[in-house]
Amino acid sequence: MPYKPIPVGKPIRIAMLGCGFAARIHSKTLASHKDVRIYYASRSLEKANKYNRKYKGAGAFEGYEAAIQSPDVDVVMVLTPPVQHLKLTLDAIKAGKHVIVEKPPFLNSSDFALIREAQEEHKVQVMVAENYFYKPSLKHLQDLLGSGIIGDVKFVVINALKKQKTENWRDDISQAGGGALFEGGIHWVNYLSNLGYHIQTVQGFIPGEQTGMERSVQVVAKFAEGAVGTLLYSWEVDSLFKGLRLSKAYGTKGSITFESNGLFIFVRGKRWKLIFPGLRDISGYKAMFEDFKKALRSGKEPRFNLSLAERDLQIIELINEDVSEDISGY
Repeated sequence: MPYKPIPVGKPIRIAMLGCGFAARIHSKTLASHKDVRIYYASRSLEKANKYNRKYKGAGAFEGYEAAIQSPDVDVVMVLTPPVQHLKLTLDAIKAGKHVIVEKPPFLNSSDFALIREAQEEHKVQVMVAENYFYKPSLKHLQDLLGSGIIGDVKFVVINALKKQKTENWRDDISQAGGGALFEGGIHWVNYLSNLGYHIQTVQGFIPGEQTGMERSVQVVAKFAEGAVGTLLYSWEVDSLFKGLRLSKAYGTKGSITFESNGLFIFVRGKRWKLIFPGLRDISGYKAMFEDFKKALRSGKEPRFNLSLAERDLQIIELINEDVSEDISGY
């Protein structure tokens, strides 16, 4: 479906709904884009003005609706707690705005049907800000795993363990929409899903006895190509230097050891290699916004499209169903 493009030569005017961590990250990434104008919206005009001054924005709005309805805005970026994402996205679509929505995008995979229906009517883009899809380390791993350099791949183990403080809405399941896997681990589910293999079956296991919102989970996925993938995700298990972790792929002719964030990749196989994917865009934000801008200018979908985002959420739902069934069986 073709979408309304933003013509080349016209600035892309983005309103960030919510002034928190995500707004800070995206403001820094977009600061070098001369064709982008950023506005800030918050329930507190004082906070919106503060962000507008700090990041040299184009203006501030008191309340999200004011930004959505403004004729000065082309794109709305939804950076609020997940429980608000669907309503704000639909409101923006109906106002004729393109939307970039933070991960996790919506509470249920079935919500994507409502988004597509609204898109069909208003011809605007809805893009999900999944930066892990654009990490340079992921592209290197896709190429290496597909090259046969370590033979027939049998296991991939992703270590995403860390201690993370949660506060405000992240500790409130009614605002966050789920526990650690849903709110933060969905990025790593995306990473696991895009190694070049297709997930055939998936299971989730919560260590110990679950009381309240889950904060640690092990995911085991069987790929259609034969390998088995494991994701270890936690907000309560410490890691070296508060984030340095080693992951590994095992094949019949060698192995690939990689720092989970993307600092380095070491290949021991038919040929030995040490790869540094690069620090310039280690998190993938720069590549993500370049792709989003291209999509907004062309009227075509970005590389990370709604179907891929929906698939990630469906995988999370399958994991949660499996965990719930396991708990109910005791």
